[in-house]
Amino acid sequence: MDAFRRQASKFKEQVAKQQQAVIKQFSGTGYESSDVMVIDEVEMQRHQQLEKLYRSTRGGKDFQKDIVRAAEAMTALGLKHIETGTKLSEDCCKYGIENTHDNILAKAATIYGDARIHVEKEQEDLNKSFSSQVLEPLKAMIAGAPLEDARHLAQRYSRMRQEAETLAADISRRRAKARELHSSENAAKLHAAESRMQEVKANMAILGKEAAAALAAVEAQQQRLSFQRLVALVESEKVYHQRVAVILGEVEAEMVSEKQQKESAPPTVVPSDGLTEKTKYFLAEAMHSFVGNAEKELSLAVGDYVVVRKVDPSGWSEGECKGKAGWFPSAYVEKRHRIPSSGMAAEVF
Repeated sequence: MDAFRRQASKFKEQVAKQQQAVIKQFSGTGYESSDVMVIDEVEMQRHQQLEKLYRSTRGGKDFQKDIVRAAEAMTALGLKHIETGTKLSEDCCKYGIENTHDNILAKAATIYGDARIHVEKEQEDLNKSFSSQVLEPLKAMIAGAPLEDARHLAQRYSRMRQEAETLAADISRRRAKARELHSSENAAKLHAAESRMQEVKANMAILGKEAAAALAAVEAQQQRLSFQRLVALVESEKVYHQRVAVILGEVEAEMVSEKQQKESAPPTVVPSDGLTEKTKYFLAEAMHSFVGNAEKELSLAVGDYVVVRKVDPSGWSEGECKGKAGWFPSAYVEKRHRIPSSGMAAEVF
């Protein structure tokens, strides 16, 4: 009866150990963390090194996934940006075509509509850069064989170490039993366990070096590639924003310039005030030089006398000087009440 109970207790212990081994294997990081010295100090250092590398490569893989998710999200936003910007471009150009009477706003809408096409082209280039410079390289490494192979080596080492831990406990128990009771059967089992332990030690030494080298190489590659792709991400965004800033800067300058030209240009039609031509004419002297840029503008030099024929509320006047007629800023001349000498009159007309 006692023998039966001992056998049942032993069987229960074996089942519990197997359950623990299965739980350890499929839980946590995939590499068992243990502070138990199974063989010696050298093996313990190897175990700690592999555990550190295993966690590091897992963290590196997770970080690469974070970058991929962010780049994919920014690409999706970019596509939405392109869709919205293209629609706005079409609406602006349509307004510019349909409202030509509203010179300033219609022109500004057309300018902006044309510019948005270039902005969306830059967004397309940014999305392509995200794909080729960030997403594709990182996805390839995340799913790549070197990482998985190295981690499998570490997992094999971890399982082998668990086996060595179980063997060490079994050997210790059998040695204690051998001291209490000498039997050929127990001696044979102890010898078999010790032989297996030596075999496991030798395999662990080889596998540990191989796993550590593979994980270290993957860790270095992960850090190098992640850094390079992160720099590429920043560079792509920087170039995009710089180019868009240039486009929008030019658009703003063109819109403001167009507005200023429209506001400062001489009027094309001067409202009639019902006065006769003779009543409206007067003589003025140019106090500032003015260089006409448009065909209908009249250039003046300081001291020139001009016959002013029309004055517009916009700040421009129309007159004749030295046989030429055109528009000039009203503030550039001063009215004269006396008739100039015959020589001057000849110059005026």
